[in-house]
Amino acid sequence: MSDSLQLILEDTDGTQLVTSCTRFAVMWQGREVWIQQVGNDQLMIGVDVEEGDTEYANLLLRPLATNLVSLELEMEPIEADDDGHVHGPDCNH
Repeated sequence: MSDSLQLILEDTDGTQLVTSCTRFAVMWQGREVWIQQVGNDQLMIGVDVEEGDTEYANLLLRPLATNLVSLELEMEPIEADDDGHVHGPDCNH
């Protein structure tokens, strides 16, 4: 299994650019929405965390039978760590 994602980016005129990466973000409503592959061929979609947030959200997309997927929203509380670590899409939790 590879953690690499193949991206196909398309402009409004239909021009396509093909590239690959391990994860990428889309700016949506002023937040970074990170997308990355995690274990067992799952796709994780997580929103960045800002100062004062009490929860963060991750969306997990899991392949099922032919042409079916499972989409699960996980809301996780942000707990204050002694080392000041804030959980976000780039900490792999």
